[in-house]
Amino acid sequence: MSEIEATIRSTKTRGEVNSLRRNGIVPGIVYGGKEKNQKISLSKKEIKILIEKENFLSNVISINIDGKEQNVLTRDIKFDVVSDEPIHIDFLRIIKGTSIILEIPVKFINSEKSPGLKRGGVLNIVRRKVELRCPTENIPTELIVDLDNLDIGSSIKISSIKLPENVVPTIQGRDFVIATVAAPTIVKEPEKPAEDAAAEGAEGVEGAEGTPAEGAEGAKTATEGSPEKTPEGEKGKTKEGEKKEEKKAPKEKK
Repeated sequence: MSEIEATIRSTKTRGEVNSLRRNGIVPGIVYGGKEKNQKISLSKKEIKILIEKENFLSNVISINIDGKEQNVLTRDIKFDVVSDEPIHIDFLRIIKGTSIILEIPVKFINSEKSPGLKRGGVLNIVRRKVELRCPTENIPTELIVDLDNLDIGSSIKISSIKLPENVVPTIQGRDFVIATVAAPTIVKEPEKPAEDAAAEGAEGVEGAEGTPAEGAEGAKTATEGSPEKTPEGEKGKTKEGEKKEEKKAPKEKK
C-alpha cells in the first residue's frame, strides 16, 4: 500500500489555487462516505511518483491528512494540456462493507516456461485490464496469469484466473478470453509467375543489344536523309529539257 502526505487547504479563488500550483503543490479533494468533502494539497513530486506505478488507479493509498490517516482510491486526475503536469486529483474514501468497480491490470509470468513461446509462438494479449466488482476491503492490485506449460493454440480465459473472495468480473454470462498463445506469423514474398520472369529476362537482353543497334540505325537514317548535292541550275535544265523533248516529238503518219 502506498502512503502519501496531505494538508487541508482553504483556497477559495482560482488565483489562490494557481498560486499553489506555481509552488509545486497539487490541489485535490477527498470525498465519499458520511464525512464531508475535504479540500487538500499534496506535493507534486509525490503525486508524480504515484502516477508512474502501473496500478495507480486501482491501488489503495493510505493518505495522512494533518495527522489523520484514511484509505482512499484515486478516482480522477487532471493534467495541464501544455506541460502535461498534474493539476488536480480526486480521492474516494474506502468504506468497509461496500463494493466498487475497478479496472485491475493483468500480469503475465513464466513466459520462459511456455513451450509455445519457446517454439516461436506469440502471446496475443486481448485484455491488459479486467473490470471487476470488488469489496473495498479486498481489492486486488493485479491479476496473475501463469504461462507455464502453455503451448501454441492455448487460450487463457477469466475462469483460469484465481480471483480473491467476493471479487467478480462485471462481464457475466460468458467466459471471456484474456490472452492466447498464437502461432508465429511468417510473411512470404509471393513468387513471380514464370511468364513474367521470362518477359523480364527478354527485356533485359533486348535492352543490352538495343543500344548499339539504335546508334547504327541513327547513322543509317542520317546518311539516307542527306541527298547528294546537285547544282540548282542543272536540276532546272534537266527538267526543262525533258519537257521540250516531249513537245517536239514528231507525230506518226497514218
